[in-house]
Order: sequence, then structure tokens, then C-alpha cells
Amino acid sequence: MGVEGCTKCIKYLLFFFNFIFWLAGCVVLGVSLWLRHDSKTSSLLDQKFEDIEAPSTFYISVYILIAVGAVMMFVGFLGCYGAIQESQCLLGTFFACLVILFACEVAAGIWGFMHRDKISKDMINFYDSVYNRGVSHTDPVKKQTAAEVLKIFHEILNCCGKGVYSLAESWLSNVCPEKLKFASTNCHNKIRELFSEKIYLIGIAALVVAVIMIFEMIFSMVLCCGIRNSPVY
Repeated sequence: MGVEGCTKCIKYLLFFFNFIFWLAGCVVLGVSLWLRHDSKTSSLLDQKFEDIEAPSTFYISVYILIAVGAVMMFVGFLGCYGAIQESQCLLGTFFACLVILFACEVAAGIWGFMHRDKISKDMINFYDSVYNRGVSHTDPVKKQTAAEVLKIFHEILNCCGKGVYSLAESWLSNVCPEKLKFASTNCHNKIRELFSEKIYLIGIAALVVAVIMIFEMIFSMVLCCGIRNSPVY
């Protein structure tokens, strides 16, 4: 091809970073699919009781991640091909896609930081609603239905109730793990821990991808300028 010297080095650096970016897209897509089908989160988020359902905020975030992972794979392939072919058109398209992706990622990061506790709070509110209705219901059928929903929380998270056991809530003894009966293992804390771990994982992935994107934008512009100034072109 036409580029030589430092520009040629930039070309292969861009190809390398694009390959890493494509791999990162594969990882993001894989992680997001895992988050969507993870037995712990899916079992909790699929629950409903009477007129209330578990919040879908977490699933919305995961679906966005799935879309981002797929787009990253496409853009990474586009960048690799554009770098090898030394195509200004493909590199320009690649740069534009990176700018859009980076802007979306920054916006999503800001939104996620501002609402980082919302998923946990919504899930805790759902748990409390089922819990409170289970305690107050006089209908034994509805009381049993609430107990079955809570039992799923207790078995998955290895917790029991809100942390304070009372005789008025003795019906919980049938839906708590045996070793946690009469213990103060707060389900609120367990719910926060579960979703905090997931959000922390998403944050690390987003930060790594953002750093790679910055390098790719720089290299793609340098390579594009080098191709334009090359005597062959």
C-alpha cells in the first residue's frame, strides 16, 4: 500500500486497537447476554404478585448493552478493514461511528451514575410490597402466594426478611432457609450487593472500551491524514 514510515506504524496500531475493540464488543455482548440470562437476576426480575411486578430497569440497561456490543463488533470490523485497505472513506465512516458511540457511552455513563441506586431501590420496593402484603393479608391463598415469591428471594440471596424477625411474621419461617430462621440476615443488603456487583462490572467494561475508543479516534484521524498526504494517492 501507499503509506510509509510512521504512518504505516499507525496503520498497524489502528488495526491492532480495532481488533481489541472488536474483541471488546464480543466481551460486552457476551457479558450482557450472561446478565440477561443469569439465574439469580432473571429469577428475581421475573417475579410478580397481584398487581405489582419486579422492575424492568435492569433489563432495559442489559438490552442497551446487547445493542452496544453488536455495534462495537461491526464498527471494529469496519475499522480493521478500513485500516488494511487504507480507505479514507471507510476510516471517515469509522471515525464518525466512534464519535457517536463515544457520545452515547458518555451519556449512558452519566445517566447510570445518576441512577446507580435506582435498580436496587426498585427491587427493594418490590420485595417490601410483597412482604407487607403477605403480612397483612387475611386470605390464606394470597398469603401463600406472597410467601412463594419471597421464598425465591430468600433461597437465591440466602437472606430472610428485612432483618428483624417477629412472631407477627412467623409465616416467614416456612419460606426462609433453615439456617437463617430467627436470624437478622437483611434481604435489603443482599439485593444491593447483587446489583452493585453487576453495575460495577458494567462500569469497568465501559471504562476500558472508552479508553480504547479514544486511541482509535486519534489513530484513525492520523492515518486518514497520512493517506491523504501520501504521494501514491
